[in-house]
Amino acid sequence: MDAFYASVELLRHPELRGLPLVIGGRRRYERLADYSGRGVITTATYEARAFGLRSGMALARAAELCPQAVLLPADFDEYRKYSRLFKEAVARLAPSIEDRGIDEIYIDLSDFEPALRQTALAIKAAVREATGLSCSIGIAANKLLAKIASELDKPDGLTLIGAEDLATRIWPLPARRINGVGPKAAARLEALGIRTIGELAAADPALLVERFGRSTGAWLHEAAHGRDERPVVTVREPKSLSRETTFERDLHARRDRDALSAIFTRLCEKVAEDLRRKGYRGRTIGIKLRYDNFDTVTRDMTIETHTDDAHTIRRAARECLRRAPLERRLRLLGVRVGALAPAAEVADLFG
Repeated sequence: MDAFYASVELLRHPELRGLPLVIGGRRRYERLADYSGRGVITTATYEARAFGLRSGMALARAAELCPQAVLLPADFDEYRKYSRLFKEAVARLAPSIEDRGIDEIYIDLSDFEPALRQTALAIKAAVREATGLSCSIGIAANKLLAKIASELDKPDGLTLIGAEDLATRIWPLPARRINGVGPKAAARLEALGIRTIGELAAADPALLVERFGRSTGAWLHEAAHGRDERPVVTVREPKSLSRETTFERDLHARRDRDALSAIFTRLCEKVAEDLRRKGYRGRTIGIKLRYDNFDTVTRDMTIETHTDDAHTIRRAARECLRRAPLERRLRLLGVRVGALAPAAEVADLFG
């Protein structure tokens, strides 16, 4: 999906179309320059990206680069709703889907050859009809190349990459465009004089193994040559579900007890809603705390039976909180439910 969160917000705020728009924080600001809290960008429109704004950037830095940008708070319930809508629209046409998160999927189109472009156009039309939003599709022989292709012609792109396109369309790209090559790996490659995917493809495999280890070095060589044997995985059982929030200001467990209690309860309720919506129950309940010095601790406990009940989750999570240091101020609080099982199965076992 194209600039997914921002695009959903533009459906609700069409008057902001064409303006640099940033999603993040907890309140609306007509000018990002007026924002004084902390936090990072969740996403930004393409107009904002033209100023160098990007996901993960501190809002304070974004305000320096584009003070005239509008800031809207994230509404993840709304984004999840549109995520379900676009995936349902795709599934009606091409049901072999691997879910990769709220705004991205892989689709196995093997049964649709030779009408790949027509199928992709039909998918794009179905998504737009269901959501009012645009998506970008990349079609290639494997997931690695399809991922790269999907980002080449954003927004509203449709890109087909064949074997003959590897040298002209893939090799000139930065090595970072390979999904799995992060900033640290890219920096290490650049230290070797390797900046593009083509330069990586031309590198001595033995050198890559020497510098990155046998597994990673071999994978870098294969990826640069556009080779990827991973199948589309249509069923993926989640290991856990969690909700967390970073506070606008640091909160103290005692002085801000009421505010923290309300946030804590809401997190437990949201996790319970997620479990019921996805059809799971869990036995391991945990909490995550990040302090004002950025130290992070977790605590968890396993209860007797699987649950998707908010009160049960809160009760167990509260016991976890009792075992965590609460002297310092807190900047983040999270609640997690793990050891998941399909609700229908554990209902049969435990009632």
